[in-house]
Amino acid sequence: MKAIIVTNQAAGTTGMKLGERSQPQAAINDVVVEVHASGFVGTELAWPSTWTDRSDRDRTPSVPGHELAGVVTAVGYGTTGLSLGQRVFGLADWYRDGTLAEYVAVEARNLAPLPGDVDFTVGASLPISGLTAWQGLFDHGRLRAGQSVLAHGAAGAVGSMVTQLAREAGAYVIGTGRAADRQKALDFGAQEFVDLENDALEDVGDVDLVFDLIGGDIGKRSARLVRAGGTLVSIVGPSETRPANVLTIDFVVESDRAQLSEIVQRVRDGRLRTNIGIVSPLHEAVAAFNQTERINGKKIILVRP
Repeated sequence: MKAIIVTNQAAGTTGMKLGERSQPQAAINDVVVEVHASGFVGTELAWPSTWTDRSDRDRTPSVPGHELAGVVTAVGYGTTGLSLGQRVFGLADWYRDGTLAEYVAVEARNLAPLPGDVDFTVGASLPISGLTAWQGLFDHGRLRAGQSVLAHGAAGAVGSMVTQLAREAGAYVIGTGRAADRQKALDFGAQEFVDLENDALEDVGDVDLVFDLIGGDIGKRSARLVRAGGTLVSIVGPSETRPANVLTIDFVVESDRAQLSEIVQRVRDGRLRTNIGIVSPLHEAVAAFNQTERINGKKIILVRP
């Protein structure tokens, strides 16, 4: 089968190649999915799991990509909950060959049914962005109606999901980003916008929850804005600033079938909009990942256009 293959961590996306891999087999509790669309996060190539297995042994050449939408073509022994021919979407294991390929083996529990009225491209755009936003806001951030949220990168793939889900939950959302991102962030539901290049972040005042996608100096300054009893949620590593009486959470997104179903239902009924920045076929994936133009939104590869 055709797949995007990486062998050299130092080369980054320039080291990606379109090549041939053996088609995966379904182990116990697995399904094999014929991939129609795959999502990609550029930081994957810095993740240790892209290059080594759980015992820290080299596993290259490896196939990146962890978000997918497609059709089940094989079911492993003992696997329940999914069936042959079923449309699915979800999140593949970090330590196994990924979804930038024609087929991928995935634990069935990491997938959810994809309704027939949701396009494969849309389905592939939801798992990491949607689950990260959902888990950060509700599982870790314990967001409640009436609270205020500072959503960094509000025009990006994750930040736009944070903004929309927080607004739906009844929160007041302040988005951040570059000057050019203002209107897009407001369109996704931010009620205020902070231009991180020109505005004073501290003018925001105290908030109940900061969702940090940036880290560094912005992360440290943001931590000081969380009021006592509030929460700082980060996906970019532990916060260097830990204010008193503030819960600080650093987490890695996990697959969750029930949450995926909640997210896709919101897409179906119009409560949630996807944020897709670029769509390219598999044979153009390497060029798409190496273009210099800034893309604000999810990168999706159509494996079967």
